[in-house]
Amino acid sequence: MCKPTMQDIADALSTSRVSVWKVLNNRPGVSDLLRHQIWEKARELGYLPPESTTSFVPETVHRRSVAVAVCRPESSLFWMKIIHQMAKDLSSLGVNLMYTYLPTSWKEGYSLPSSLYDGSVEGVVVLNVYSPPILQLLADLPMPKVYLDTIPSLPFGKLDGDLLLIEGRGPIREITGRLLDRGYARLGFLGDVGYAQTNTDRYQGFLEAFTQRGLTPDPSLCLTGSLGLRTHYEEISQFLENLPSLPDGFVCVSDYIAHFIQRYFEEHGSDPEGRIVLTGFDNNAEYLNVAKRITTVDVRPKTLGARLASKILFLLEHPGVAQEISYVRSDILFRGTLADEA
Repeated sequence: MCKPTMQDIADALSTSRVSVWKVLNNRPGVSDLLRHQIWEKARELGYLPPESTTSFVPETVHRRSVAVAVCRPESSLFWMKIIHQMAKDLSSLGVNLMYTYLPTSWKEGYSLPSSLYDGSVEGVVVLNVYSPPILQLLADLPMPKVYLDTIPSLPFGKLDGDLLLIEGRGPIREITGRLLDRGYARLGFLGDVGYAQTNTDRYQGFLEAFTQRGLTPDPSLCLTGSLGLRTHYEEISQFLENLPSLPDGFVCVSDYIAHFIQRYFEEHGSDPEGRIVLTGFDNNAEYLNVAKRITTVDVRPKTLGARLASKILFLLEHPGVAQEISYVRSDILFRGTLADEA
């Protein structure tokens, strides 16, 4: 006979798995009556030995903690700004933020850090994680979870948590449409559309701008497949070198991608007059060769950090509520050849 699970206890009491997890890990946020019922049911079902006793830390002396699980935050100040704002907002309310490193890819035998399942934290915010197996491990954690972005191959319902997305479909549709209306008919799109849901959304906006005008983009001008984690420049360079002729412009999934194209142009003298239009996304000041020079979308990392902090706090206070998918809207910053129409 299989050992009972936390879900079995929750089902027997018509409560949430989060509440069961809190009680069995000595966490606050559950009434004394329900706490007692969970301990009793855990012993009755054999989850705990009959001789086990109840013991928990009173809320008055317990400082709550949540984790931020993140891959490669060192790759961009963008992610660090999000984390710093989260830490600031949570700390002001007496909640610790515990940084938890995750690898960029899953390997056989990998398991999540023990701090995510030993009772050290009550919830987790997931940033910059795009590995399907690792996302599934996170989804299986019996605690409140908030994700910033996800992967298109994993259905939202499988995340078992709230999802916050940066709205990109509309802005990219508007940017692409404005380029087409200005006569830039040969446009390419660059970015790994399968890497993140936000990338997929932005590509859909690009396609919709063409469809709305009865046009079809040239697929040979688009690079939308998988890109190596550390080989972006090499792969983008090879793509550009193999084009019979350069297009009127490139709509890029991010400023990060745009700066590689600009670097290629500068190193190869491909566009000395600056005829080819580049657009990006994120308004990231780290990429100096395109920063404040190209049309982009102003994603505010501090705003994202504040939103994520408020969401995880809400879930801690309201365990078992329906999961939420929400979008954060960002403004377009028209620059260069598009600035005079903003």
